[in-house]
Amino acid sequence: MAQASPSDPTQKQAFRDAMSRLGAAVNIVTTDGPAGRHGLTVSAVCSVTDEPPTLLVCINQSAGAHDVVAANGRLCVNVLGAQHESLSDAFGRRGLSTDERYARARWGTLQSGAPVLADAAVSLDCKIARAEQVGTHSVFFCSVLDIAIAGEPNGLIYFNRLYHPLGPAHAVAAR
Repeated sequence: MAQASPSDPTQKQAFRDAMSRLGAAVNIVTTDGPAGRHGLTVSAVCSVTDEPPTLLVCINQSAGAHDVVAANGRLCVNVLGAQHESLSDAFGRRGLSTDERYARARWGTLQSGAPVLADAAVSLDCKIARAEQVGTHSVFFCSVLDIAIAGEPNGLIYFNRLYHPLGPAHAVAAR
């Protein structure tokens, strides 16, 4: 097993390699408001508490959507299903306009007005309650305003730098 000590100059790459082995749900975080409409693909989303319903979303400060999300003060976390792999790529790629990204799917809105993906596994509509800067990222603590849950969801995770589908059609037989 490869190891890297905290003083090792390759620690940053070792950390990135380690985090690639931490499977994570793939999400498109969207926003709309006075600063405009934007969105990006994010894997760093986590539940904080259910009283009150709160989650955290980490966004790189160099991402084009970062300042728009922060200025709007609201966002929607759209948890993707296996059918959304190409949509994830579109929202994760630089060079596509916001309009080109949004044209690839059907969208609605909930309470905050942030775009909600019509066929997401779940969409969590939020207002940003607090933000903390940690290194290169902002950690947004988000109060959940509304939730839309799919009837028959499947999922999409990112593990070892690859997409992997989840759901009944992809279940591993019990051993």
